[in-house]
Amino acid sequence: MACGGGRGQAGAGRAAMALSGAMRAARGRCARALSSAVPPAAGTGATRGTGDTRGTGATRGTGDTIFALSSAPGRSGVAVIRASGPGSGAALRSLTGTPEPPPRVMALRRIRDPQTAESLDRGLVVWFPGPHSFTGEDCAELHVHGGPAVVSGVLRALGRLPGLRPAEPGEFTRRAFAHGKLDLTAAEGLRDLIGAETEAQRRQALRQMEGDLGRLYQRWSHALTQALAHLEAYIDFSEDDNVEEEVLTQVRVTVRALLQELRGHLRDGRRGELLREGVRAVIAGPPNVGKSSLLNLLCRRPAAIVSPTAGTTRDVLEVALDIGGYPLVLSDTAGLRQATDPVEREGVARARDRLCQADLVLAVLDATSVSPTPVALEAALAALEPPLGTPCVLVLNKADLLGGHRGSPSPTGAQGQGPPATLLSCKTGEGLEALLELLTQQLAQLCGDPLLGSPSLTQSRHSRHLGACAAALERFGDLGDSGDLAVAAEQLRVARRELGRITGHVGAEDILDIIFRDFCVGK
Repeated sequence: MACGGGRGQAGAGRAAMALSGAMRAARGRCARALSSAVPPAAGTGATRGTGDTRGTGATRGTGDTIFALSSAPGRSGVAVIRASGPGSGAALRSLTGTPEPPPRVMALRRIRDPQTAESLDRGLVVWFPGPHSFTGEDCAELHVHGGPAVVSGVLRALGRLPGLRPAEPGEFTRRAFAHGKLDLTAAEGLRDLIGAETEAQRRQALRQMEGDLGRLYQRWSHALTQALAHLEAYIDFSEDDNVEEEVLTQVRVTVRALLQELRGHLRDGRRGELLREGVRAVIAGPPNVGKSSLLNLLCRRPAAIVSPTAGTTRDVLEVALDIGGYPLVLSDTAGLRQATDPVEREGVARARDRLCQADLVLAVLDATSVSPTPVALEAALAALEPPLGTPCVLVLNKADLLGGHRGSPSPTGAQGQGPPATLLSCKTGEGLEALLELLTQQLAQLCGDPLLGSPSLTQSRHSRHLGACAAALERFGDLGDSGDLAVAAEQLRVARRELGRITGHVGAEDILDIIFRDFCVGK
């Protein structure tokens, strides 16, 4: 302890009481400092509630009631039309001619046009009084038959009611955010869940929507808030000997631990982003080795033109696939060689460019013209000039032409540590299962298991703000024991502000607009 010798346990107790008193006395100053560092925004307690008029979308008008088709457009057995806002109950009564049913209980009602009394449909209605609803406001849902005429008739009837207007894209979710039903990371998870096309994408999006990522960032933000409050108390009262040196030491320990955890989170190999956006794989190889045939085999349709003439593929052809539950964006490219034709040269240049952007390379070689030994495979792969550090899978095509003289390909590189290799016949389909298993293994390594460990980064904006947070914490550490404590406190404020921008607890209307405009209209 830095409280002087001989104080013992009684001295420690008095110091703890002094710290508690100092903290209470400093509360006003700390609150003002934190308030100035973290301005209130939509989604914080100070601004949640109906009638928030900032920004766009849910905040466009005070007391607006919005409505939209929430199910997919087009013909369907059932269509769901949702309304949210203070006029939802009145709208439901107008269209059904009856009081609202009990909350969250489906009721069969005849739905009619309030102006003409014409019957529009017979369907189920649900009443969700706020705040126990998705948006936190009064909400009503009409489950009607999904024919275009029925849906348009109900939407027209709602549009003629006073105080109701059509919703903008993402406006229901934005209102849920404004009323504290979810933070920005959960809203992004919801958007990703709606757009998920593979099992792994669904698992990751559901985990984020349920708040795992937001809770992680909130825990870090809480640790920073505590550290900043203790540091402010030390600045105010250390000269009066009311706060011990141990407080400052504990702040530094907390910041170092948080910085280490944050760095580990940033070093995830873009797993979450790859899983969300799809792993970009490029089929590369010399001309006429079966690259386009491989694309057609994997997507199970004639997506690419196949010809025995070398150099048929000139442009990049891209298809999205689901391989073992992981998203794969597969690109077929022109054969890599020294081309003389201007059009083919452009195709080769585009192939090289796409190869440089690849997360995974499928290097296709002619099994009849390359030996399956590690040295020969390594040389053939090097001739394609794949990007350094990008994982590769060697596909030895035309295995059906080997007859009985086929050898099993070995991994390239020293001690068999190079890329995995497999034999394949695009003509007969032999070897396809082995290739799919290899691809699944590679994708699992790149994307990881979304249900294990800490939640992954899924957005580039998260990485940007976390990087700025880490930089501020590093500047705090660089100040050392003799640094200006006021400057150190400011670095903690900056770090906390960057974390708040991820979850939406710091105002940034431009970020909100970008996130919510990517939703469909009824969400």
